[in-house]
Amino acid sequence: MTRRHIRTLHDVFVVPTKSSIVFSDIESLIVFLGGSVTHRSGSRVRFELRGEVLYCHRPHPGKDAKRYQVEDVRSLLIKLGIVP
Repeated sequence: MTRRHIRTLHDVFVVPTKSSIVFSDIESLIVFLGGSVTHRSGSRVRFELRGEVLYCHRPHPGKDAKRYQVEDVRSLLIKLGIVP
């Protein structure tokens, strides 16, 4: 696990939720953990990890994930038993 993945994983679990996590870092973390990221129509993105699926919208015009997106990713990781 690279330092960037470790930092992103820790940032996802920070409470109160950070709103400064770059969305592409979350995508990279999901892929590193063995999941897949599929870009759908428009700005929709599909995360699949160990059989669980999460749909999000890629943030625009900025690059930082919204708080609710980070919380959704956190819930997915907790459900799968992935914690820092």
